[in-house]
Amino acid sequence: MNKKKIKNEVKKRYAKIADKGYSCCSSCKPYGKSIIKQPESIGYSEDELSSIPKDSIMGLGCGNPTALAELNQGETVLDLGSGAGVDVFLAANKVGKNGYVIGVDITKEMIEKGKKIASEQGFTNVEFRLGEIENLPVDDKSVDVIISNCVINLSPDKLKTYKEAYRVLKAGGRILVSDLVTEGKLPEDIKKSFDAWAGCLAGALERNDYLRIIKKAGFRNVEIINEHSYSEDGLDKRLIGKITSIQVRATK
Repeated sequence: MNKKKIKNEVKKRYAKIADKGYSCCSSCKPYGKSIIKQPESIGYSEDELSSIPKDSIMGLGCGNPTALAELNQGETVLDLGSGAGVDVFLAANKVGKNGYVIGVDITKEMIEKGKKIASEQGFTNVEFRLGEIENLPVDDKSVDVIISNCVINLSPDKLKTYKEAYRVLKAGGRILVSDLVTEGKLPEDIKKSFDAWAGCLAGALERNDYLRIIKKAGFRNVEIINEHSYSEDGLDKRLIGKITSIQVRATK
């Protein structure tokens, strides 16, 4: 499929989300869940959600990478596909005033929203940068930790994305990624649907293929540390039991 068109569809979808505040699909926002209940259903605690700006919570994601990344005071963190910054602000609280968090997103409207929230709420240890996760606007070996939440499945070139992640990490740096994978192959009509790409589904790889890509990019100690299957009422019946949210940890 045309990679440029895929990215354009993703941009359009998430620009609407930034403007209207609704989520992407049943895999990211289970049907019947509120904008607050959805994050709770995928691992965010009430305390975490109450500690960050409410406007950054948009009912996106398929896990809570900040909960398992073991962030430390003073670390530099990069969030791939940061959106309006829910994980950026959570990470900022964990790394403290001597730490720094960079959010990169392809959607201008999301970046503008994140910047506005950070300015209004007085977050001085965060930065939002417009850019593609396959071509990060981040210096070599400048980041201690990379997090990402249900975003890399949207990339049409996942190997390049993980090679970029490897490039910007310091030696000994680590990644903690929440993402969607498949158990078996997806139906061809879904794989070829631009709407399904923008909706977090068509770009999901089979589990073993996804892990192989991370290893091929150079990472070691690649392991799944948490997972759960999606069987939401709003999901295409052909996908029930085929979509799994995983949280993967690896080191450079």
